[in-house]
Amino acid sequence: MLVSATEMLQKARKEKYAVGQFNINNLEWTKAILLTAEECKSPVILGVSEGAGKYMCGYNTVVGMVKGMIETLNITVPVAIHLDHGSYDGAKAAMAAGFSSIMFDGSHYPIAENIAKTTELVSEAHAKGISLEAEVGAIGGEEDGVVGSGEVADPAECKMIADLGIDFLAAGIGNIHGKYPANWQGLNFDVLAKIGEATDPMPLVLHGGTGIPADMIRKAISLGVSKINVNTECQIAFTEATRKYIEDGKDLEGKGFDPRKVLAPGVEAIKATVKEKMELFGSIGKA
Repeated sequence: MLVSATEMLQKARKEKYAVGQFNINNLEWTKAILLTAEECKSPVILGVSEGAGKYMCGYNTVVGMVKGMIETLNITVPVAIHLDHGSYDGAKAAMAAGFSSIMFDGSHYPIAENIAKTTELVSEAHAKGISLEAEVGAIGGEEDGVVGSGEVADPAECKMIADLGIDFLAAGIGNIHGKYPANWQGLNFDVLAKIGEATDPMPLVLHGGTGIPADMIRKAISLGVSKINVNTECQIAFTEATRKYIEDGKDLEGKGFDPRKVLAPGVEAIKATVKEKMELFGSIGKA
């Protein structure tokens, strides 16, 4: 069922596990993630970046597709449709279209402007029963044109933003989007612990979940991280499986050129990746 992400993340923070946000790019992606969440009895957050939203023909199309699938596939676990790294205008548009959760990324504004815009969006979101995530300290790497260098957030600024009434907070702790370079320094757990103390009991969000070692993920969860975003890993798994299908000449056998057949191995690869993450995050059976 479609819900805001507030309750599922508060429960996760309390019980020390994390809910995965898996970004969706098309019908196959969405179906694979929803079926896996149902099979694992795990709550799930479907992340939609502004670029992916545009690619899928707008937020109305995304909401219609997800609602239709929840009904047709008999999905009983809690599902949130979440705008990932939303701009101010994007946040308003996604709320109007029926998203159940929004991330407003005001991290590139001066702190005073970030506060003003976040305050306004919080009251609009809460009036509609929508959860709101905010960000302090840009997340490194690039995601749909939003570039950050892996900054480390200031715990005092985190508290300031948390006190605006948001539902969960993304704080940069050296994490980046995309693949991690060989010289990556790892997550800054000292800062995470301070942010966790300053904002307790607010659920914290870890962006750039692809490529972070399992022991670091578990430690981050123990320090209050309740939502972990995964995108690149599913993309890589999907592409590898699709490449193998073509390279093995399967598309030349019988009706192997049918796009449903071409994309099927990729869908299975996404399912396997999502399940593996749900096991690591501890969300299986928590729906």
